[in-house]
Amino acid sequence: MPDKRYTKSTLPEKVCEACGRPFAWRKKWARDWDNVKTCSERCKGDLRRKNRAG
Repeated sequence: MPDKRYTKSTLPEKVCEACGRPFAWRKKWARDWDNVKTCSERCKGDLRRKNRAG
């Protein structure tokens, strides 16, 4: 059975749609990683405000 542990250097990464900075996978996002678009709650709010305004 393969081990599914990641080292910090091999964690999947994405670029935040709000701030443009890269962020790495977190365990709390394990079930929803495909839908994660922002690095933080603040960026999520910024993205919502940006989309609503324009």
